[in-house]
Amino acid sequence: MTDRSELVRPLLRTRQIREFTDETISEEDLNLLADVARWSGSSRNTQPWRFIVITDVDVLRRIAETGLPQTRALRSATAAIAIVLPVDDTHEVGLAYDDGRAAERILIAAGILELGAGIAWVRSDVRPLIGEILGVPDDRHVRTIVALGHPTEAALAPKTAPGEARLPRDETVYEERWPGE
Repeated sequence: MTDRSELVRPLLRTRQIREFTDETISEEDLNLLADVARWSGSSRNTQPWRFIVITDVDVLRRIAETGLPQTRALRSATAAIAIVLPVDDTHEVGLAYDDGRAAERILIAAGILELGAGIAWVRSDVRPLIGEILGVPDDRHVRTIVALGHPTEAALAPKTAPGEARLPRDETVYEERWPGE
């Protein structure tokens, strides 16, 4: 009988990676990650996102410097996927939801492919500049870029002692209702 926890292990092991070696990612893996992104679910199946796969290191570094500190992972990434969304204030929450779903799936897929990925947030004050770098039309913007690459040894090293990376289960998961005092 299969240990069911092994089935969800890729989800439990997914982590943010923000330091990468200079080894490039294969075109096959980039295509797989792009397909994972486009197959992500979206609110009411609107599929509002478009994705820009970036492999030009000069472009990655320009974006990194433009959006620091949130884009620091692009300083060493060898590729990235920018999630492009419509500018639509009336659906901002739904678009943020769709954006997050796609980003998280890319992150998980990268881990399954034994790559590293880190979510870089694009602040509203630099969105126009990054949009210009990527040639994004005015009616769209980039809020999230997923940095990709092969993780460095330091990036893979544990940041906390085993068992301390998350709050205890009894402090975060409740049965049936919020606990009483």
